[in-house]
Amino acid sequence: MIQNNIRNVAIIAHVDHGKTTLVDEMLKQSGTFRSNEQVDERVMDSNDLERERGITILAKNTSIIYNDVKINIIDTPGHADFGGEVERIMRMVEGVLLLVDAFEGPMPQTRFVLKKALESGVKPVVVINKIDRPDARCDEVIDQVLDLFIDLEAEEHQLEFPVIYASAKQGISKYELHDEHQDMKPLFEMILREVPAPEGTSDDGLQLVISSIDYDKYVGRMGIGKITRGKIKKNQEVVLCTAGGEFKNFRASKLYNFQGLSKVEIDEAAFGEIVALAGNDDINIGETICSTDKIEPLPFIKIDEPTIAMNFIVNDSPFAGREGTYVTSRHLKDRLEKELLSNVALRVEETDSADSFKVSGRGELHLSILIETMRREGYELSVSRPEVIMKTIDGVLQEPMEHVTIEVPEEYMGIVIETLGQRKGEMVNMVTNSNGSVKLEFRIPARGLIGYRSEFLTDTRGNGILNHIFDGYAPYKGDIKSRLRGSLTAFESGTAVTYGLFNAQERGTLFIAPGTEVYEGMIIGENARAGDMAVNVCKRKQLTNVRASGSDDSMKLTPPKPMSLEQSLEFIAEDELVEVTPKSIRIRKKLLDKNARAKASRN
Repeated sequence: MIQNNIRNVAIIAHVDHGKTTLVDEMLKQSGTFRSNEQVDERVMDSNDLERERGITILAKNTSIIYNDVKINIIDTPGHADFGGEVERIMRMVEGVLLLVDAFEGPMPQTRFVLKKALESGVKPVVVINKIDRPDARCDEVIDQVLDLFIDLEAEEHQLEFPVIYASAKQGISKYELHDEHQDMKPLFEMILREVPAPEGTSDDGLQLVISSIDYDKYVGRMGIGKITRGKIKKNQEVVLCTAGGEFKNFRASKLYNFQGLSKVEIDEAAFGEIVALAGNDDINIGETICSTDKIEPLPFIKIDEPTIAMNFIVNDSPFAGREGTYVTSRHLKDRLEKELLSNVALRVEETDSADSFKVSGRGELHLSILIETMRREGYELSVSRPEVIMKTIDGVLQEPMEHVTIEVPEEYMGIVIETLGQRKGEMVNMVTNSNGSVKLEFRIPARGLIGYRSEFLTDTRGNGILNHIFDGYAPYKGDIKSRLRGSLTAFESGTAVTYGLFNAQERGTLFIAPGTEVYEGMIIGENARAGDMAVNVCKRKQLTNVRASGSDDSMKLTPPKPMSLEQSLEFIAEDELVEVTPKSIRIRKKLLDKNARAKASRN
């Protein structure tokens, strides 16, 4: 039996290729919004962090109606660090729209997400977006996409992918480049024609795999997934098949489907439909819900293992508790356990210390988004330098590798190759573009990239683009030189003043401005040389009643370099921490007392 009135499709793309803008246009042109309704740009990026950074972090559901067919759309993250979001939603769809920039072509993250889609056996439709760009090269990009499909060992039927051209910004799509400018109708038509309708039977027992989790303050925890077999009714008695092999009966107290951007309560749904249901607060991603008369759980969704770990530690600095609401180890533990319920690619382990937790994720961005989210919720904590997770495979120590793609003007090519070579990177490809830039591809240990992004921006004067993606494990490559420069640390607690900072700025780059409160052992800048140096930024000018000509001239300070959370995580050394509070991000030594640090360095 085929549900011809439903299509389930995910949109996958590299960061900034226009995926969320395309969903906006599809929603607008399908009549989802009222003509007088005020709609934000990138309406699917509902989370504050997504709007600020211009990236999709969480997979989200929406739906449109076109020609009496309901198209369920899932907007997926484009960054490999959020790959766990992509892997778990592939069971909800029969097709994917692969969105590719008409100039940039397929990028590393495109490769990662497409690989997951092809492995799931779904039908790909290629959308060449941004055809209005003056430097668009659609034919070359289609050839690159075909090469990528072949490289990823796509099935023969997947290689014959349909192509449609679009400009999400202008709200147009067309079958051929020379066609007249239209609207999104050609894209809708292609989805109905090319994406298979769900197949199944409504007479058999219920089978529904939970692929996403939502929370409502009125009905509690809700599981979201596609009904792969049978049907479900509101208030029906069902069985939750847990990851641990247990069977738990519960009543589906609420049942919803997606209409536009809203969840709408319904009484019944059949196979092929994507629904949300409430009634059990223990529902987890990957688990199956079955009818009581036929309990057949589906295999658990396999999620790639984390590659980066860092310690989340209770803040014990002299400023602890000043700015945060949640500051204890119990608060920290509860919040991390809550995150585990929906963030499937995350791992949390307890350590020897009750005040420290080892948190592992897909990459620095994956973990920094979690830290930033916690910070905005009122949590206060310290985090350690990110470390890669090693594995022993067949008795050989192996480390995670990254495939790095860099695009820079030709003049900066030498410094990039030299620096990545020092970090154990091996160049695997080099292509000169028509616009004078060079595309370089490297295979490099993941630890070689920690702290490299800020150095890369300095080396290329901000003109380079860097993308990277996990590329398996390889034998350990040996030691890599860490940060070459030391830190400038505060000599004593107090308030930084212009006179003290003026004398300190000769030693290196400052991170703080006058008026900033500091404590002993807090890092206030980067030393111009190797090794750490304690500087007294609280020192005031000694006043005398003798005035020489010019002695009172104003002191000129170089503007400080503000450090974001990601920059701070990249900057810190093994003996340093980032102190994160709702109002501040500070960098500090693990041992604040300079005598204790000197003693530890001798041991």
